[in-house]
Amino acid sequence: MDEKTMVNDILGNVKADLTAYQTAISETENMQLRQTFQQIRNNDESFQYELFKVANAKGYYKPAQKATVTEVQTLKTELQQG
Repeated sequence: MDEKTMVNDILGNVKADLTAYQTAISETENMQLRQTFQQIRNNDESFQYELFKVANAKGYYKPAQKATVTEVQTLKTELQQG
């Protein structure tokens, strides 16, 4: 397996893990366990961002086109109304 494939595979796995942690956090009543999940999630988010920067710099990952200011404002307005 080449480096690009490994990096993209790890990014995909971390994304799935972050989703699972968010679900666990929202469904956990025990505050100590909830805080543990939050800490793990925060660490994974930091790791994912660092790996993303490497992948992006090496051309392994191309993020979606950046939203325009108008698109961001429209979405913000819709979310505030919803």
